[in-house]
Amino acid sequence: MTTDASAPAELVDRLLAGAPDADDLDARIMDAALAEFSAYGLRRVSVEDVAKRARVARTTIYRRFTNKEQLLQAVILREVRRFLSGIAEATEGLPTAEDAVVEGFVTGLRGARTHPLVTRVLQSEPEAFVAQLGMNGGAVLLAARDILADRLRRARPDSGEDVETVAEVLLRVALSLLLVPGGGLALEDEDDIRAFAREHLTRMLRPARPR
Repeated sequence: MTTDASAPAELVDRLLAGAPDADDLDARIMDAALAEFSAYGLRRVSVEDVAKRARVARTTIYRRFTNKEQLLQAVILREVRRFLSGIAEATEGLPTAEDAVVEGFVTGLRGARTHPLVTRVLQSEPEAFVAQLGMNGGAVLLAARDILADRLRRARPDSGEDVETVAEVLLRVALSLLLVPGGGLALEDEDDIRAFAREHLTRMLRPARPR
């Protein structure tokens, strides 16, 4: 399976619709690539390093991914799908829009902060993270926004509220906390994150109509 870097609109479609499962060898190569990138960063890792960890020949990787950049994009796409699936699962079936706001925010921020590749790149190569945001970040943001907006709409189907804007603001707040840690809103503890979301972020929603 060869994975090319995609234009933003195409990536949104692929993220929301999913993609065919990788075969065992693709998965093994991407697992090895993720481990290498997480351990040593994006610049220092070579295709040969990935091949050694995956216990395959370099030519095997090149037949499937062409070059290091396409392998990196394949890994990112897979991890983004897992990230979005986590948000979707955490917000599925919640009884209120407020609950969806809180759990979507908590899950998204926690998932980004604890992902080994994200933490490694932010620590050692923040400029590479910004470059990836410039390439695919807008598409990922739209995909995550649509998932959260769908949950909010389901919770209040007759509200007529602009749930897309609410969902996007939530994600942009989470992204700012990820990129600029510290300050007055460090929010390191998950209970603090949940309380902050409940107290402040749910205010973007209109008051629920009486039943």
